[in-house]
Amino acid sequence: MFAQYVQTLQNCFKVPELRSRIFFTLALLVVCRLIALTPIPGLEGANLTAFFDDLRNNPDAGSGPGGLLSMYSMFTGGALERCAVGSLGIMPYISATIILQLMTAVVPSLSKLAREEGGRTQIIKYGRYLTVLLCLGQGFVMAYGWENPGQILQGYSVEEYGALVSDPGMWYNIRTCLLLTTGTVLLMWLGEQITDRGIGNGISLVITVGIIARVDQAVMGIWNMFVSSASSLATATGEAVRAHPSMAIVLIVLLLSVVGVVIAVTQAMRKVPVQYAQRNVGRKMYQGGTTYFPLRVNYAGVMPIIFAQAILMFPAQIFGFLGRALGSGSGDPLGEFIAGIGDALAYGSFWNLVMQSLMILFFSYFWVATQFNETQIADDLKKAGGYIPGVRPGAATRDFLHHSMSRLTLAGAVFLVVIAVIPTVMAVNFEIPFPVAQFFGGTSLLIMVGVMLDTMRQVESHLAQHHYDGFLKSGKVRGRS
Repeated sequence: MFAQYVQTLQNCFKVPELRSRIFFTLALLVVCRLIALTPIPGLEGANLTAFFDDLRNNPDAGSGPGGLLSMYSMFTGGALERCAVGSLGIMPYISATIILQLMTAVVPSLSKLAREEGGRTQIIKYGRYLTVLLCLGQGFVMAYGWENPGQILQGYSVEEYGALVSDPGMWYNIRTCLLLTTGTVLLMWLGEQITDRGIGNGISLVITVGIIARVDQAVMGIWNMFVSSASSLATATGEAVRAHPSMAIVLIVLLLSVVGVVIAVTQAMRKVPVQYAQRNVGRKMYQGGTTYFPLRVNYAGVMPIIFAQAILMFPAQIFGFLGRALGSGSGDPLGEFIAGIGDALAYGSFWNLVMQSLMILFFSYFWVATQFNETQIADDLKKAGGYIPGVRPGAATRDFLHHSMSRLTLAGAVFLVVIAVIPTVMAVNFEIPFPVAQFFGGTSLLIMVGVMLDTMRQVESHLAQHHYDGFLKSGKVRGRS
């Protein structure tokens, strides 16, 4: 089987168009990594990198700000902890796209525009404009955070790590905000170029490359656990100890199991059979046929996890800040109460996991309700002369699709809850370093698996056009030995 994959990889470079697309994609991804490594002038990125390194080496970082900061830094490909031009990453563009998708489902004018010819292109332009606005706002907040790290980054001490800004002031804020906005806009443009002229979804590939770029941190975390004496696990005497070799076997089995389940559920679907009756259109007679309508189990993809984690990232910080402002350390009852709420909602706590699970369930159904229009599907089937065997066209078909999708959504939402909490439980309860735990579930694993499957399908289609076998078993050309 390995020889077959090697042969398939060789076939990819035998097709001139596919070869040029692959090289074009790789070249632009290198540029994306350079954006994540280019520091902003006037910032001491080495000080922030040292702070992140201490958070990763701290066994309690997974349940505190370290887990949140590491999670956000993961989406930027490590640019945040380097004070790089690409510190905002591609997330403002994704946020703008999600906002417009949700508005398209609820705003009649945008919904009408999406159905018109050229309307999608106009909505994409609106998404770019909204991305710039979000970048300007987030860029100003990030510039202020770097100027006052002790107020934004909990645990950062200027006396210990040093100041991040060498020349603070208004000009620093304007310059940094513009550079951060430019970096995100450049990443957005590169992602669109990859989608049009390369292979795979460009925006998703930009995120995936940033996640893969942090593999070295995961390797170092595993090295510290099993080989180095700098392991975070410690005995009662304070001497560092190495993890038991049996834990390595458990981690390998868990990783293979989680990846296998994610691949299976990502591709899982219910095939609803659809039959088309024989019909006349003008003077032409169209024969009937049988096909199927796919209903995906994980229809919402990774979006519910992103929504839930993005919302829960702020309450603990806000309540903690209010508690300290009201004098929680001086015995004030109100300040202690508010600070207690912040501690209860802290990353990795029991109530944080409960709230995250409930919000993932809610957003899974919310996303399906806004993106899956069973009424329009039923009307389109009726107009095309199609029907589901045993189900009347029209309202009955709409109700059938609604009930079927509701049951599938419940299964997909439970799957997302389990995948989302695995890294947190590993980091908090089993003291696995967060850079290692993040590859066992959550958004990083779902994004990587989804992007790789989508990219392989596109490669598969190019190879099939030239009668070559591909990576996926289902994509092989039938009739060939």
